[in-house]
This record gives sequence, C-alpha cells and structure tokens, in this order.
Amino acid sequence: MQPKFASIQECPVGRAVETVGEWWSILILRDAFQGATKFDEFSQSLGIAPNILSRRLAHLTESGMFVRRRYNERPPRYEYVLTDKARDFFPVVATLLAWGNKHLAPKGEAILLANRHDRRPFNPVVVDAAGMQPITLTNAVIIAGPRASRVMRKRLTSLKAMNPAVAPAGD
Repeated sequence: MQPKFASIQECPVGRAVETVGEWWSILILRDAFQGATKFDEFSQSLGIAPNILSRRLAHLTESGMFVRRRYNERPPRYEYVLTDKARDFFPVVATLLAWGNKHLAPKGEAILLANRHDRRPFNPVVVDAAGMQPITLTNAVIIAGPRASRVMRKRLTSLKAMNPAVAPAGD
C-alpha cells in the first residue's frame, strides 16, 4: 500500500517502513542475517503461514533486499540471498535487539549480539561516522536535504524540534 501523503513518500523513514516495516519482513531479515536462505528454513523458524511468507519474500525481493537464486532444477527450488541493501539494514536489527534487551527483557536477555572473534557482547549505539559521537534525541535535528520539496521544507520548519529553544526530554 502506497502512503497517501507526499511528506511520507518523500521521507526516508516512510520509505524504509514501506520496505521493511511489516513485522514479518524484519523477522525474515533477522533469520537471513543468521544464515537462513531457503523458504523451508524461514517457514520452520518463524512458524509463518506459507502464503504470508511467499508474499513477504516476494516483496523483499522486489524491493531489492534479496536476490532469488535457483538452487535446484527439479523440482525448481530457490534461495533468497541478501543484497548489499539488506546487509546495510543489519545495524537496524542490531539496535532493535539491544533496545529489546534493555526494555523488554525483565528477567534478563535471552540472546546477545557478540563479537565473532572473542564472543564479547556488543552494546550497539548509533554514532556519527565523522566524529564517532553517539547520536541522541537531544543532539540531533532533522533538516532539509538538497532534494527536499517546498512542502517538505515547510513541514520541517514547523516542527517543534527545529526550534533550538525546545529541547526534547531525556537522553
């Protein structure tokens, strides 16, 4: 379903949600990051209805997150291989994992993200690549990019967070 408002279509968050925002899609990508490539592997891991899995895999393939590759001729069978675009989504899943462990695991973490070499648990944070400073709600602001439309520029200037006197709570 296409967003109805231009501000959503123009917004990178809106476009990202259109691509991967449906929760099955994120879980399919999570399993792909853990090595799943075949329909049966996704189906068994997720317990998802086959028709829903087929639709989600087709959508993720059409949106460039997977490349579908035949691995068996008779019967024809396909695997779903992550693209660079999908691999670039991994930090989002890592951050969701950390957020879930922090806020939704009252009895403790069931899984952790760890360094592949020494098994030391990671503590994911989003940082600015240039300055390596954490990006937080209090130090970040959304500004118009070079391709922003007049409507988007007007929307952004109307946001409370654009006013330096209005600081978001907490950090």
